[in-house]
Amino acid sequence: MAINFNKAEFVLSAVRSGTFIRDGRPQVTFAGRSNVGKSSVINRLLNRKNFARVGATPGKTNQINYFRIDDQLYFTDLPGYGYAKVSKEERDRWGRLMESYFQEQGLITLGVLIVDARHKPTADDVTMCDWFKSTGCPLIVVANKLDKLKKKEIEPNLQTIRDTLALDEDDVLIPFSAEKGTGKTELLAAIGRHCQG
Repeated sequence: MAINFNKAEFVLSAVRSGTFIRDGRPQVTFAGRSNVGKSSVINRLLNRKNFARVGATPGKTNQINYFRIDDQLYFTDLPGYGYAKVSKEERDRWGRLMESYFQEQGLITLGVLIVDARHKPTADDVTMCDWFKSTGCPLIVVANKLDKLKKKEIEPNLQTIRDTLALDEDDVLIPFSAEKGTGKTELLAAIGRHCQG
């Protein structure tokens, strides 16, 4: 059965592990640095303008947001990481929340890690990538902001991302532009493949 990605609703924000959703639907988990355009990617996939809140200040999502898609699966939006302007206390709380989320078996069906196509992935990106790999779930890496690159920069940049994140041949890396919609069809198709049992 095809998934209607235009049919999406916000369900809840989890601030502790007790409120994680565990209803057996597949969960597609989005992670990325604070200013990498994660909300914009989600909005682009769902054909919405401000569905996943696009923060004027990076680091605004400090809980795990659940969006139910077509009553079939969830997009799970993790807090952006690597932003310096939050207190140490806030960062620690965030770390504990993430840890309990990643340690619980069976929560993540598919990981979507969003990185900036223009730059080499940061140490935080590598850590997040390793967290996803440690769960044993499939991972898609999305290189966002492709529209900001010149044609000749694309391939070398994608290779740098592959090398830095130590991606295997079968790990999917999708060049993406939330601005232009490039890569949207590929990403939705990949999500569909993993979420239709």
